[in-house]
Amino acid sequence: MNESNRIQGQKVLIVEDDEGLARLLADETSDAGTRSRWVASAEAALPLLSDWEPDLVVSDLRLPGAGGMDLLERVDAMHAKPGFLVITAFGTISQAVDALKAGADDFLTKPLDLDHFMHRVMRILETRMLREEVHRFRRMFSVETFHGMYGQSRTMRILFDQILQIAAASGPVLITGESGSGKELVARALHNESDRKNGPFLAVNCAGIPETLMESEFFGHMAGSFTGAQKARQGLFAEAEGGTLLLDEIAEMPLPLQAKLLRILQDGKMRPVGSNKEQQVDVRIIAATHQNLEEEVKNSRFRQDLFYRLETFTLEIPPLRERADDIEMLAGRFLTNVATRMGRRIRGFSDEAMNMLQQYPFPGNVREFQNAVERAVTFCNGDRITPEHLPARIRSHKPAKSDGNIQTLFQNDVGGPIPSLAEIEQRYIEHVLAQVNGNKKRAADILGVARRTLYRRLA
Repeated sequence: MNESNRIQGQKVLIVEDDEGLARLLADETSDAGTRSRWVASAEAALPLLSDWEPDLVVSDLRLPGAGGMDLLERVDAMHAKPGFLVITAFGTISQAVDALKAGADDFLTKPLDLDHFMHRVMRILETRMLREEVHRFRRMFSVETFHGMYGQSRTMRILFDQILQIAAASGPVLITGESGSGKELVARALHNESDRKNGPFLAVNCAGIPETLMESEFFGHMAGSFTGAQKARQGLFAEAEGGTLLLDEIAEMPLPLQAKLLRILQDGKMRPVGSNKEQQVDVRIIAATHQNLEEEVKNSRFRQDLFYRLETFTLEIPPLRERADDIEMLAGRFLTNVATRMGRRIRGFSDEAMNMLQQYPFPGNVREFQNAVERAVTFCNGDRITPEHLPARIRSHKPAKSDGNIQTLFQNDVGGPIPSLAEIEQRYIEHVLAQVNGNKKRAADILGVARRTLYRRLA
């Protein structure tokens, strides 16, 4: 792999008051495949740290105003810390040691050898990328649970990876998934992996609040603003200041309140009931629903502009029936948890009982699965769970016979022409789409192709 491919797309911020040198370093790093910018002072660099989020900062030690060490101190305190390379014409051993102790990755003195400079830049960027990958995989695989979620299947590993990536962003998130699939767990994971993890996490079910009280519940109210409002009260947005607010069942939010939520998402401002002053709030909004919001928009039950704003980052939680690889592991984990809590000594499941669990579609998803295991442990008097301990609906379930299996899917009509490879591929794509109810993102994951590739083949 050539040098430009290894650091392609990485962002490098040059902080140097010598304009000629700054432009030269920006050009050199850009030629290697990075996206580079330069500024002449630490003050000019500070807003770019949060707005542009560079992967590497290259800074002179001596700058007009705040110096490079001040900038390094600010970078070292960041949640997603970029690499830091110090350059100076006044290099001494003590300065090098101070910079490295303060968190710098490397130290170079002027005049710079450009080849040596680029070698150091690439080494820092590559080390940072490897460190992030190791951190990501450790978080996903070094423990048996990821923020309370269990899963070893490909779909769940993709979900965990997406959570880690989206948690580092700051925009709103839309979580979709069937009832019982774990939407609140995903929201909590996003919060705990973000730089808001020390702030509050509040969850509210929009379907559980009467419409007449919803505005006051969310935005608060002033004393005397309506009958019964004897004193002022903070709303959920104010209570979640500096943290995360989960709006579960967002599709149940009435249209007038959706307009006010859109205002908060656009400029962070809200107005308590009965107040004539707007209030600035700093809250990350996570919305969750088991409904199809695109259909809600078409039926004029959900604002289109709010939908587009929320779907900036979308996480789709796969239903349990699409996680066949996780069933045995989940059954074992739930059994251990329940049996330990109840003081029971149960070794596991019989083959027949496990087969029933693997064939049952679990319309209630993980929540239904947990309840089924808890029931089985309760009624089990031996050391192994057998079919008789499972709920009747699981015992009586008969897997539907599919005429869309791989063997029959591609059979040609009797006496007809043998299908071509392209036709077989097209039929298989249509088969997978049918199995996932037309969800192209999930179909692309199963097929192992990019969504763009799937769209192209469908066309």
